[in-house]
Amino acid sequence: MGVNASVLAIDAGNSKTDVAVIGTDGAVLVSSRGPGFQPPKVGVEAALDVLGSTVGEALATARAQGAAIDSVGHVSACLANADLPVEERELTAALHAREWGRTTEVRNDTFAILRAGVDEPRGVAVVCGAGINCVGMLPDGRTARFPAIGKISGDWGGGSGLAEEALWFAARAEDGRGEPTALARTLPAHFGLDSMYALIEALHLGHIASARKHELTPVLFATGAQGDPVARSLVHRLAEEVVAMSTVALGRLELLDEEAPVLLGGSVLAARHPELEEHIGKLLAARAPKAVIEVVTAPPVLGAALLGLDHVGAPAEARARLRAHYARTPR
Repeated sequence: MGVNASVLAIDAGNSKTDVAVIGTDGAVLVSSRGPGFQPPKVGVEAALDVLGSTVGEALATARAQGAAIDSVGHVSACLANADLPVEERELTAALHAREWGRTTEVRNDTFAILRAGVDEPRGVAVVCGAGINCVGMLPDGRTARFPAIGKISGDWGGGSGLAEEALWFAARAEDGRGEPTALARTLPAHFGLDSMYALIEALHLGHIASARKHELTPVLFATGAQGDPVARSLVHRLAEEVVAMSTVALGRLELLDEEAPVLLGGSVLAARHPELEEHIGKLLAARAPKAVIEVVTAPPVLGAALLGLDHVGAPAEARARLRAHYARTPR
C-alpha cells in the first residue's frame, strides 16, 4: 500500500548528510545518512548526485519495509555552501529538477540548527564549527543573515580560523617576534613534536596533513583554561564575534529589546567551553539583556523537517510528534 509523505527533509553539511521522510502526521517514515554536500569541490550536479544517492537509500529502505512512498509533497533542504540567497535560489531550482517532491525550498544549513532549537521560527542561531555563521528568522518569514564565506565577508572565528590564529601566535612566540605563550609548547606537543619549528616544517612538507590543523582548536581552549593570556584572548575574541553577530541579527529583526532565544550550535560552541560560555553570557547580557542563550543539541535534520512542516501548514500535533521522535532517538 502506498504512503503519501508530507516532507522530504535534508540536512547536508560538509561532512555528512541526513535525510528523513516525514508523514503527514509528523511521523518519521524512513531516514538515511550519507556523505557531505560539497558543490565547491565537485560541482553542483555531482554534489546533487551524491545527495540523490542518500535520498534514494531512504526511499529504498521504505520499500524494503513495505511502506512504498507514492509521493512527497515538499522538499525542505538545508544545505552547506548555500551561503547567499542567489545560491539558495539556484540550488532550489536544481533540486526541484530532480523531481523529489512537488515543491522545493533550499536554505543555508544554519537555518536547520535554528529551527531545531525553537518551538516556533523565531530567534537567532550562531553556529561555530569549521567556520562561523549566524541567521535569524521570524514567523512572518523575515530573516537576518550574513554572507559567511570567510575573511572577504568579514568573518573571524570558526574552528579552522582559531587554529590558524593559534599557530600564528605560537610561531611568533617561539622565534621572538611575539609575546610568550604556552601555545608554542602545547600545539606541537599535540602531534608529539617538541617545537613550533618542527610543527611548521611538518605541516609545510605534508608530513602532517593540513586538514589535521583543526585538531588544534581544542588545544587552544585547553591552554586558555590553564590561564595562558594569549589563548584566553583568542577565546574572548570568539565570544565577542558570537555576540556581535547575534546582536546584529537580533537588531535587524527588532528583537534586541525583546525576550528571544539565541541558540549556539556547531562543534566549537556545543563543546561547552566554560570560559567561552561565560564571556558570551556577560557580553550578550550587556547588549541584549532579555536574550535567552541555549545550546542546540537536537539534530539539524529535525530543523529541516520542521521548516518543511511549517511550509505545508502542518498542525502543532505533527510538529510535537516529530520532536518526540528525535528526543528519543540516539544521535
